[in-house]
Amino acid sequence: MSQPPPSALAGLRVLDLSRVLAGPLCAQMLADHGASVIKLEPPDGDEARRFGPPLDERGETAYFGALNRGKRSIAVDLSRPVGRVVLERLLADSDVLIENFLPGTMEKWGLGYDATLAARHPRLIYCSVSGFGADGPLGGLPGYDAVLQAICGLMSVNGTPDSGALRLGVPVVDYLTGYNAFSGVLLALAARERSGLGQRVEATLFDTGLALLVPHASNWFYSGRVPQRMGSAHPNIAPYDRYAASDGDVFLGVVNNGQFKRFCECVSRPDLAADPRFVDSAARLANREPLRAEIERTLVNFPAATLCESLMRHGVPAGPVNDVAQALSQPHAAHRGMVVDQQGHRSLGLPVKLSASPGRAGALPPRLSEHAHTILAELGYDSAAIEALHADRTIGRPPA
Repeated sequence: MSQPPPSALAGLRVLDLSRVLAGPLCAQMLADHGASVIKLEPPDGDEARRFGPPLDERGETAYFGALNRGKRSIAVDLSRPVGRVVLERLLADSDVLIENFLPGTMEKWGLGYDATLAARHPRLIYCSVSGFGADGPLGGLPGYDAVLQAICGLMSVNGTPDSGALRLGVPVVDYLTGYNAFSGVLLALAARERSGLGQRVEATLFDTGLALLVPHASNWFYSGRVPQRMGSAHPNIAPYDRYAASDGDVFLGVVNNGQFKRFCECVSRPDLAADPRFVDSAARLANREPLRAEIERTLVNFPAATLCESLMRHGVPAGPVNDVAQALSQPHAAHRGMVVDQQGHRSLGLPVKLSASPGRAGALPPRLSEHAHTILAELGYDSAAIEALHADRTIGRPPA
């Protein structure tokens, strides 16, 4: 049997000092595409290890497991000088460092990028993830996903006119910040190929949250009207909304005249396509409510699954409004490799797929400090030195 081709980032060495979501997600994506990732955790571990239940098959929180596969773990007390010596020895052979401490923490430890690490490790790519960045009116303040959803206006456009502002049901700011950090690291790696030098990469929840305001920011820039909550509807397109079918809800994504005409044919309402109120995108938007009433009256006669199947086959984007279990149980989710089962540990698959250098889901998420002995031995520590580091609690002991 031939060996699988090497992944795109094979040979890259990454130190993940981050916790919870955005930073660990960035590091996990690097691991999924072949990077060797060492997760340095505080003595009591990444906070996400306590975000449960539910627990996985090994008694670890499912939340932590979703963000830390493919990594090796060592618990290091970086507040101690001897702990920082371990980090420095790891840095000597690393390409990327990811951290999401409060701004100023690494500087306090004498490990700031500009003042220290850039000169000591000129090829190092230093990725900093934070709520607001280090300076400016909000610089250095703590930030979590839902707080940034509120500050950045995302909650204000989520929900219905009657519901009040609502947090989006997924940590979209954290998640996209992880992707922005991932993209930034890859851009810095590409630049290093030309210059030979690393650089600082910064990804903040604040910048990400504001960048998510599409199309609401542009609408406000050019209309002066503050965007409002519209439920599942779209401010610029109709019909682009959730509707009730005979046995469940469906979502229609009709964005042009051809799709609208085909939609009307599929639901036996050619009269709607000929109606002057709905003849083009601008007319449909201006007559959003009458159009909604006509569609609702029509779709209650169709079962959701067969309706969506028919519409999609005719080039009209539509889908049933699935719950999480239904979404992950779809045959197409299995076909796309988006549900991974490794030794009984289930997780989401890789959303980025490469044809010549494919990634793959890494090893099971590590126990706290599970790989401490191996990592320290690779750095040249002998058994006595390793035991001394464990004894004074600079390095956490692996689980029994």
